[in-house]
Amino acid sequence: MIIIADGGSTKTNWCLLDDNQKKIYFNTEGYNPYFVDSDYIVGSLKKGLPQDLPLEKITEVYYYGAGVHNEEKAKIVSDAFVKLFTNAKIEVGHDLLAAARALLGATAGFAAILGTGTNTCIYDGKEITYNINSAAYILGDEGSGSFIGKKLLTDYVRGLMPLDVKEAFFDTYKLTEDEIMDNVYTKPLANRFCASFSKFVYDNNVNIQYTRKIVDDSFEAFFANLVSKYPNYQDHSFNCIGSVGYNFRNVLEEKAAQYGMKVGKILRSPIDDLVKFHIENK
Repeated sequence: MIIIADGGSTKTNWCLLDDNQKKIYFNTEGYNPYFVDSDYIVGSLKKGLPQDLPLEKITEVYYYGAGVHNEEKAKIVSDAFVKLFTNAKIEVGHDLLAAARALLGATAGFAAILGTGTNTCIYDGKEITYNINSAAYILGDEGSGSFIGKKLLTDYVRGLMPLDVKEAFFDTYKLTEDEIMDNVYTKPLANRFCASFSKFVYDNNVNIQYTRKIVDDSFEAFFANLVSKYPNYQDHSFNCIGSVGYNFRNVLEEKAAQYGMKVGKILRSPIDDLVKFHIENK
């Protein structure tokens, strides 16, 4: 039995492939090693994995995760997995490689993630060959859910949000300015907290002009500060994975066109195409 998993900062999508290549899908929370340690991952998986999952029968685990930027961060995840999947060969890689493999397969091109966080790369059909650091949610992550959420929250605490949107926001979340500041600066997983408000931007029908501008400005920053910095970026099609890219794909497609890029695939999740990649390249 083989497990393939795509882990974002908020959610992890899992697929179990049995010996007959039957697929069983399930989800857990996300495990970004910049924000959680091995003990947290073990505890969460013991609660989140299906109770009838035959852990001892799993022989291979391929995990692609947000925040797995180096061996130190990969070890945090792998140390947790070896305690659960005791008979399995475990490989831990970056979620950006998962995105590239899901979007492009064995074809070279440009791939991006727009979910809780942001990432981008050039892929040669096997490996990532060029990556501009997204600088994470405090310094960068332009275009991401956390970037969009931060803009919304900033306007709210500064009193810059239009009154009709402010009333709808408070009716939805019942959050005071002090509570928002406390969640961002003193509680864990602030990136996930900020990103959660991108749903409000997506659902908003009170003042569409206001929230549309937040999304447009976020994607403008994404293309100006990241995408357009890749050499000959216009030679590639724009391919993207992630809930933010998928939910706001109409704005994203317009922005890509403004920057002279044809649009390829825009997917919510890579898991189906990632499983296909592993089956075809076993």
